[in-house]
Amino acid sequence: MLELRDITKIYHAGTATEQTLFDHFSLTVEEGQFVSIVGSNGSGKTSMLNIICGSIPIEGGDVLVNGQSISKLREYQRYASMGRVYQNPAAGTCPGLTMLENMSLAENKGKPFSLGRAVNRRRVDFYRDQLQSLGLGLEDKLDVKMGALSGGQRQAVALLMATMTPLNFLILDEHTAALDPKTAEVIMELTDKVVREKKLTAMMVTHNLRYAVEYGDRLLMMNQGHIVLDRAGEEKKATSIDDVLGMFNRISIECGN
Repeated sequence: MLELRDITKIYHAGTATEQTLFDHFSLTVEEGQFVSIVGSNGSGKTSMLNIICGSIPIEGGDVLVNGQSISKLREYQRYASMGRVYQNPAAGTCPGLTMLENMSLAENKGKPFSLGRAVNRRRVDFYRDQLQSLGLGLEDKLDVKMGALSGGQRQAVALLMATMTPLNFLILDEHTAALDPKTAEVIMELTDKVVREKKLTAMMVTHNLRYAVEYGDRLLMMNQGHIVLDRAGEEKKATSIDDVLGMFNRISIECGN
């Protein structure tokens, strides 16, 4: 279980542009939930993910995993039990290394450093099987450099790499936003498959309302650092795109947009 407890986040503290985004913000995500998160720009979606991952500091509150605080852990320490897929397909992989080398690095995440070969050739068949499960014909391209793949292919491999080691949480930060519509559909289907088959707890920020409604078992909408919609289970299943769009429009009118 993940808990954000009384989080306070202030940007540009002590300056003329000081902005309090989160003021004693709290959220609990149960183990095994797949949470879709929507909201306008500046609503706090990505900031919340960054706080969970330790990418940005907080002025108050605590982040807990299974009741244990992780607030004092550095970002790389948190990633030992978290996977993250970014909006930019170029992030999360090394373009100058082959797929085999990238996957070897991903599988060694969290393990102690020692002198030895970075690539374990005995794991090639395992990596090939993992790539074959994507259904993109990448299993015979292990020696191809990541930078030579298309954006969608790189994002699919990044998703696979992020989930190769045991995880507490999978963080998806607008991971289809930079892809064309057809490729985005493929990545979303793969995402749903990976989350279900590996029984992951996942948090997905997206601007695509259809994805937010169709995927996951909980839907959050954020506005100015607050959760203004929280639907899970059967209530989430009964939520339509029009419902979410209607709330977006009401918030926009209230904000004078």
